[in-house]
Amino acid sequence: MRNKNYILTPGPVPVPFEVLSKAAEPIMHHRTPQFSEIFKEVSEDLKYVFQTKNEVYIFASSGTGAMESAVVNVMQPGEKAIVVRGGKFGERWGEICQAYNINFVPIDFEWGYPVEVEQIEKALKENPDAKAVFTTLCETSTGVTYDIKSIGEFMKDKPQLLIVDAISALAVEEFYQDAWNVDIVVAGSQKGIMLPPGLAFISVSEKAWKVIENNKKTGFYFNLKAMKKNLAKATTPFTPAISLIMQLKVALNIIKNDGLENMFKRHKLMAHATREAAKALGLKLFAKKNSSNVCTSIEMPENIEAKKLTKKLRDEYGVTIAAGQGQIENKIIRIAHFGFIDKFDLIVGISAVEIGLNQLGYKVELGKGLAVAEKILFEL
Repeated sequence: MRNKNYILTPGPVPVPFEVLSKAAEPIMHHRTPQFSEIFKEVSEDLKYVFQTKNEVYIFASSGTGAMESAVVNVMQPGEKAIVVRGGKFGERWGEICQAYNINFVPIDFEWGYPVEVEQIEKALKENPDAKAVFTTLCETSTGVTYDIKSIGEFMKDKPQLLIVDAISALAVEEFYQDAWNVDIVVAGSQKGIMLPPGLAFISVSEKAWKVIENNKKTGFYFNLKAMKKNLAKATTPFTPAISLIMQLKVALNIIKNDGLENMFKRHKLMAHATREAAKALGLKLFAKKNSSNVCTSIEMPENIEAKKLTKKLRDEYGVTIAAGQGQIENKIIRIAHFGFIDKFDLIVGISAVEIGLNQLGYKVELGKGLAVAEKILFEL
């Protein structure tokens, strides 16, 4: 008999049943008043998730497409940017800049820690000609959340733009674009917004628009000027991902009905339970500060390979968690606790980790981490 499948990865996440079923409805043509009405509604509702008055633009792409859009619309070849690189996704900002001949100054620091405001202050002082600072809300590869509120407060009167990758953490971690003075925010569909992969979102401040409108080169497909012009007519310059946008409407209704603040609290509770369960098993957390509510990163014991554990859980028990990425790909596991992942999904995941570790030779008392998690999750 085959296993049921449980996904506890930092994306894609499980999708609510009512969102999944929406994709089975007949396709609608995207150049009709009926679709434009839906598109206008979801574009407006996204402002609530971003906590912004800015327009939010929707691309048919992964979140990386929105990252690329932020780079190509703001930066011109030969210009300089500051890139925060505390993990694999911070490195991606640099890789995109490099692809477009943008000179970037990296802020590198030990993985497992957040960037500090003083590091950004120092980089800008040494590079006053930089045009933007690119950073992340949650560095998903390490399970660390950055203090964007403090960074935004520092940068609010600076000429440089603050551009944030919130792909994994939007609707998960506390985040308020306008109140925190963030100029551009990018996100993706298969994370806290609880959709299948395939949509990317980008919100642009008035300060950022002044920069973009003065640029001669702003890309073709990821052209924000074209997106702005078309959104005014409740449409897109190219064919949108129609079914995903229909699903987005349902997902955004769920988020609005739950309320962002309640979602923040739920994710925080599940993250706390997961971290405490890991500690109860004698495991160390990889995130040394600002552990994320998106996923918990856990160091593997000396003789346990992360990829062997994740393979065992996936193939033998139907429980999918993630190993690390980049330089720590075989040293940590990451258990996600956001989106449509619920308390009982976590119970299954923690149980599977206990069993898998025992079978690979790291002997833990079965149920020890589970008991700690249950007490926290259900206030026993």
